[in-house]
Amino acid sequence: MSHSPSLVPQIATDREVYLVLDDFGRRLGRAWCETAEEDANRATLLRHLAEGQYLHPVRIVAFNTAEGWSRDATADVADELRRRFVELEETDPSLLEFLERAARH
Repeated sequence: MSHSPSLVPQIATDREVYLVLDDFGRRLGRAWCETAEEDANRATLLRHLAEGQYLHPVRIVAFNTAEGWSRDATADVADELRRRFVELEETDPSLLEFLERAARH
């Protein structure tokens, strides 16, 4: 019996995944944002933060289940955004708030 190639894209499972805890305000509270598997990488996260796709990002967690680790990546991501900040012409207020909060912790 011959096998047809898969129509499902093969996404590496041995990679860092990034999730954002977003604050939706007093009424709705905080929640981990839903993220498509192919968008849960650092480059996409940085782009989404710079574009203002999160209301009030509070924390960023990185993990790799294949390697068995997780960590708070908030400060690392904020530092990288600060380094790139000079390149950003217009900055979303939510990004500025995130950078200020991350600097205090």
